[in-house]
Amino acid sequence: MNRLCVHTVTTKPLSFEQCLAEFPKYGVSGITLWRQALEGRDLNAVKRQTADSGMDVVSLCRGGFFPAKSAADRQKSIDDNFLAIEQAHAIGAPLIVLVCGAVPGQSLVESRQQITDGIAACLPAAEAAGVKLAIEPLHPMYADDRSAVNTMRQAHEICDALGSSKSVGIAVDVYHVWWDPELKSQIDLAGQTGRLHAFHICDWKTPTTDLLNDRGLMGEGCINIREISDWVDATGFTGHREVEIFSHKWWSGDQGEFLDQIASSYARIYA
Repeated sequence: MNRLCVHTVTTKPLSFEQCLAEFPKYGVSGITLWRQALEGRDLNAVKRQTADSGMDVVSLCRGGFFPAKSAADRQKSIDDNFLAIEQAHAIGAPLIVLVCGAVPGQSLVESRQQITDGIAACLPAAEAAGVKLAIEPLHPMYADDRSAVNTMRQAHEICDALGSSKSVGIAVDVYHVWWDPELKSQIDLAGQTGRLHAFHICDWKTPTTDLLNDRGLMGEGCINIREISDWVDATGFTGHREVEIFSHKWWSGDQGEFLDQIASSYARIYA
C-alpha cells in the first residue's frame, strides 16, 4: 500500500463523486471526507460509494470547536460532535479529527479546560460507535479563535486528563507542528502511548500570503516532511499519509493537474 490519502477539501472544486472517480487514477488509496461533502446525502449510499471506489475511508473532518462563553453554546458544540460521531459510524470512518476551538478574549487555560470537558462528554458515544477521536494541535497563529491546543504536549496533557481511553489520541499535521523543538520526543511519546491516530502532510510556503488558504504542495516549502514522516513511522505507525492542502492557488487551477502534482511530489518524498 502506498499509504497516500487525499482529503476532499484538498480538491475543493471537485464534487464527492468526482473525488471518488479521480483519486484512484493517481494512486490514492485512502480518502478523508469533510463533513460538507455529506450534506444532503444518504450516508448508507456514501458508504457504498466509497467502498466501490476501492479507497479506504481514513477519517472524517471535522469535530471539535468546544469552547464557548455560554453553557448553551458549549452544549450545541457537544451535540454537533455527537452528530459527527453518528456520521462517522454511518460511513465507516474509524476516526474523527478534532479542531478543538478557542474563544477570543477567553483565556487559553479556560478554553483548554472546556475542550477537555467537551471531549469527555463525547467519549462514551465515540466508544460505543467504535469511532476514535484525534486532537489536532494547530499552529499558534490560530490560538485566538480556531484552537487553544497548539502543541503536541498540550494534546498529550488533555489525553492524560481524560484517562486511559484508547479512543482519544492525536492527529499530527506537519503544517501546524513542524516548528516545535519538542516534536520528535512528543511523536515518540504518542507512539509509546498508542495515541498517534493520524498523520497529515503539506508544506509551509515562504512567504505565506494567507494564513489559512496558502498551504503548499509537498516540496514547495520549508517543512522537513520526510524526516518527520520517518519519526512517525519509527513509532510503528502504518496508517495513511493524508494530504490536506487549503490553497486558493491550487483550487483555482485544473484539479487533475493538481492531483498529478500531489502524486508526483508524494513519490519524490517517499521514493
